Amino acid sequence: MNNTRGFTLIEVLIAMSLLSLMMVLLFSSLHIGAKSWQQGEEKIADINEIAVVQQFFSHHLAHALPQWNDFDPEKERIFAFQGKKKSVQFVGAFPASAERSGLQLFNVALKDIHKKKTVTVSVKPFFPLAENETAFEDEVELISGVKQFELAYFGLNDETGEYQWQTEWLNKELQPRLVKISLELADGRYTPDMIVALRVDNTYSNIDLDSVPIDDTPDSMDTTQ
Repeated sequence: MNNTRGFTLIEVLIAMSLLSLMMVLLFSSLHIGAKSWQQGEEKIADINEIAVVQQFFSHHLAHALPQWNDFDPEKERIFAFQGKKKSVQFVGAFPASAERSGLQLFNVALKDIHKKKTVTVSVKPFFPLAENETAFEDEVELISGVKQFELAYFGLNDETGEYQWQTEWLNKELQPRLVKISLELADGRYTPDMIVALRVDNTYSNIDLDSVPIDDTPDSMDTTQ
């Protein structure tokens, strides 16, 4: 006589129900974990995107050199630093490890690209090229999806004779003491205003190229408010 007892139909149904419940809980946990991981990755990407902008201004703008564009004696000499509310132009240099040597003319501006407001950076050699050299100019997107991008300049106001913040810095003979960058993104991300200190003395002429201290640049001073 066979005394082996098998599973009843009810027991099988209960076991299958418990297994299904465990599978649901398992896949729900995996989904939540994957979603949290994705959100974390997106948050890190957002932070890195803003950090790149801050690093650019703290490194390149803080090292801007007061230069004159006086290459052509027949034309009026122009001071390289020109600041507007939505754009700024300045002269700087890349590190020695970079492929591009010599002083470079940076132009940072807010533009509309593919129906998105984007802060771009264009770079080209500051000194005129020789006849056998090829012009090398780049333009890259610094950050896109911008809601607001504004620049302000702290220095001597020619009209009032006082040091104050100004929305433009044009046709001057020296750089502003400070530049303030205000940035707000369309997705709601907001960064505190960034303030960068610039060199304001020792304006160099291009007549004597040896007078330009490319390596001896001051350390940047960044503060947020």
